[in-house]
Amino acid sequence: MRAFVAVVEEGSLSAAARRLHISQPALSQTVAGLEREFGVPLLTRSSTGTLPTEAGRTLLTQARAVLNRFEQALTAMAAHTATDAPVLRIGIPLELPTGLLSGALADISVQALHMSTAAQATALRSGRLDLGLLRERPAGDDLDAVLVLRENLGVLLAAPLAAGLRGPDGIALDSLAGLDWIGFPRSGSPAWYDLLTATLRGHGIDPGPDAPPGQELIAAVKLAAVGSGGAFALAPPDWGLPLPPSVTWSPLAGNPLVRRTWAVWPADARRRDLGRLVIALQAGYAGQVVRS
Repeated sequence: MRAFVAVVEEGSLSAAARRLHISQPALSQTVAGLEREFGVPLLTRSSTGTLPTEAGRTLLTQARAVLNRFEQALTAMAAHTATDAPVLRIGIPLELPTGLLSGALADISVQALHMSTAAQATALRSGRLDLGLLRERPAGDDLDAVLVLRENLGVLLAAPLAAGLRGPDGIALDSLAGLDWIGFPRSGSPAWYDLLTATLRGHGIDPGPDAPPGQELIAAVKLAAVGSGGAFALAPPDWGLPLPPSVTWSPLAGNPLVRRTWAVWPADARRRDLGRLVIALQAGYAGQVVRS
């Protein structure tokens, strides 16, 4: 169920495999097994990605409900488990580089849950997450945090438009004025959203109305909107998803937009595996800073 939801939300098997930290063939077999079990096709596959069939949309609704109930069961059982529980529950945002966690998870059993920054902060405080990867550092003394990732955001544009705007150092943020920004709901990460939109406005760009809460755009929809030529989206250089020929990624001149990711955990946590993971993430970030 979790694998199927990831495929639908990401819009492709390859992106979902990276999000789930499994191989694409293994994910394909999982989805194929679901289709055999239900006896109907759940996805339509094409060169541009995957979309749910009518049956797949029905399963998506039910799968989300099942997963939500499963998380409630885990929370209820947490009171009966030892301090060093066998599985570390980690919150993961969209567009997280696979390399951030791959080296840090050696000998650590984890359950990865895709959640927005705001949802992760709530889950950390309620005991439903052991560690979150948040786009903003939460206030208060009840959560500890350490910076683990710093990304200079670039821009996704229709290829002909990008060719006309690109300079020797990339595309100037000011030159995107007049285009629609394909953004994300403020409710998912309020502080980061406010910082980002303030920077856009400072360069003459109207961010437009806030997206409805929970309306996270899957990659296929984002790329289709950008490919039309009237919009742009922001993405890190190692976004990792395949781009259609109609869309290209370019750096922003002067790196005016920097996205940071913090590892956040309850201040009173005493789990040894959590401590090892935090140390590994800190070491990875230190190496990233030295290389850059």
